[in-house]
Amino acid sequence: MNDGASTQNRPLLSIAVIAKNEADRVGRLLETVSFADEVVVVDSGSTDATVELCRAAGARVEHREWQGYAAQKQLAMELATGQWVLNLDADEALSPEAAEEIGSAIRTAAADVAGFSMPRLSRYLNRWIRHGGWYPDRKVRLVHRGTACWVGDGIHERLQVTGRVEPLQHPILHYVYRSVSDQVQTIDKFSTVAANHRIQPASSWYLVLGVFHAVGKFLECAVWKAGLLDGLPGLVIAMNSSFYVFLKHAKAWEKGLSDDADS
Repeated sequence: MNDGASTQNRPLLSIAVIAKNEADRVGRLLETVSFADEVVVVDSGSTDATVELCRAAGARVEHREWQGYAAQKQLAMELATGQWVLNLDADEALSPEAAEEIGSAIRTAAADVAGFSMPRLSRYLNRWIRHGGWYPDRKVRLVHRGTACWVGDGIHERLQVTGRVEPLQHPILHYVYRSVSDQVQTIDKFSTVAANHRIQPASSWYLVLGVFHAVGKFLECAVWKAGLLDGLPGLVIAMNSSFYVFLKHAKAWEKGLSDDADS
């Protein structure tokens, strides 16, 4: 955390993080946010060294059983005590340039500015991904305390801000998936959540429609959004994105079969 330099002429900055079993990644994040005045980590039951690593780095760690992404992130933000709160994930980090820009932004923010958005640059399969819809992937993450809340449907949580939001230029660095297998496991989890959010039973035609949606998603990622310019990692992303779309359809259709069997 901040080394004790005078804070009389600047607002205090807190970092809010949620984590579970992130010992292999959270150290990188903690190192890059050491300029902040406070780091709050809400852990949902890590069985590795995540908690010990965070406390050793000076972070305040609180435990809460998993309540969903939006609820966990909301708690972490509410526990923060700084005038400004930067919300980050354990698989993210900041460059020195981003850290400097954030410090300058909160020192000079106009009275009506409630938050700042930042682009997010993801690294996957040893490559920074700049196409295929993955960049700039702008997110609102830096907010004045008390002006924002986390909302979401279990898949796409976001910060809802009351007040003006200004853009920053330097990206959050996102070390997104540990491996292809990690991405596939995430796809499996999120496609289940998406299927369960569907209210109406899915027909056989909905499953067939999923094939066309999947093909369209591949073309969108690989061609229209130029994902192939990211080389083979871009191809993997396009294929797995289309697989995710088809799985949402297939699981919604499967859920309908289960509902029929129960009736």
